Amino acid sequence: SSPPPLAPFDHRIVTPKPHQIATIYTINRDEVLGGGRFGQVHKCTENSTGMMLAAKIIKARSQKEKDVVRNEIQVMNQLNHANLIQLYAAFESRHDIILVMEYVEGGELFDRIIDENYNLTELDTVLFIRQICEGLQYMHKMYILHLDLKPENILCVSRATNKIKIIDFGLARRYKPREKLRVNFGTPEFLAPEVINYEFVSFPTDMWSLGRPLPFLGDDDNETLNNILACQWNFEEEEFTDISDEAKDFITRLLVKSKSWRMSAAESLRHPWLSDRSLHYRLNQKVNDTLHKRDKGVIWSGDHLTKPQL
Repeated sequence: SSPPPLAPFDHRIVTPKPHQIATIYTINRDEVLGGGRFGQVHKCTENSTGMMLAAKIIKARSQKEKDVVRNEIQVMNQLNHANLIQLYAAFESRHDIILVMEYVEGGELFDRIIDENYNLTELDTVLFIRQICEGLQYMHKMYILHLDLKPENILCVSRATNKIKIIDFGLARRYKPREKLRVNFGTPEFLAPEVINYEFVSFPTDMWSLGRPLPFLGDDDNETLNNILACQWNFEEEEFTDISDEAKDFITRLLVKSKSWRMSAAESLRHPWLSDRSLHYRLNQKVNDTLHKRDKGVIWSGDHLTKPQL
């Protein structure tokens, strides 16, 4: 239950430098840590100290593309929390901007939970979700919305622990209550109803994405969006057969169509599913019982989620 390790450097206020990155860092372009709409992330080393870092290379030719990346830098400059990846330096050239960031080795949470060799227990999920809530609570206190929360944007600190860090602030926005903010971007299956309807977004928009473990997925994006807007779902999927009532209640309090009725990050952290130690003890006992029965050669199918999503 302890927080993940801090970045190996103090929080910095970063401004993009115009000179060549190669004089200061060695980027391992053969080792791709991740990628997406922006470009790719590579492992890199600071030449003077040998410190291991990650270099996010973002294609940015036009002024508009460069402004989007500068917004990401400004957002990261304001965020100093153990559950949020930290920015170390930035470099700007004619065709791209490179963000040099804290490196963690555990890979995406998405890859971990779809791995057939990894049994994600409910207690694991509690630990993951609690840390995400800690990061979101801090972001929201700083008046910043993430707006692209999904398992691909959660990194595991290592493969041996359940410590995580939230990444990718490329779509994040500063929330100004007087300036009503609308957005028309994001990953379809994680979009909140207010985004789809092009209504005002605020802190509860991130909370919808956190509570989205249910199969709203349709055959195409339009069907997915219609499923979300209908907001009709239940716990009849086999993944929920063995899940606690507290977990179901937690999800129910986030997947509320009207954003003003959703739990906040602070309320989520106080919810029994994340805070009740006696429940966590019982969940741990279930895991131990499962392992014991497996050791005895009993075929046991319950007690773990197959392919959940945050």
